Amino acid sequence: MIGAINPATQAAKPAEALTPERAELRKAAQAFEAIFLRQLLASARATDFGGDDIFSGQGLEQFEAMRDEHFADISSQNKGGLGLARSIEEQLAAYLPSSEPSAQTAQITDARKE
Repeated sequence: MIGAINPATQAAKPAEALTPERAELRKAAQAFEAIFLRQLLASARATDFGGDDIFSGQGLEQFEAMRDEHFADISSQNKGGLGLARSIEEQLAAYLPSSEPSAQTAQITDARKE
């Protein structure tokens, strides 16, 4: 059974303690979450509720796109966000070579042996 994710117990390692491979994985996972958030926000903005906005135009659309992009980048790099980056990092970290396997890596390795 899969338990609830508790941010306090799932805290990410500080950047100083990461191997270069893990740091690169974290950066890629955060970039993926940012892309996902950008697409999510773009889809939400594309929704038309049938009203004519008095505050509309190309300038506003450009501003909203830039704001959404910035929001997605910041959200994915902080501990908040959607948690996708943390989950992706933890899942893919099992495939990285490491000197000391984490508990999750050990569980995956044991499951493969069975």
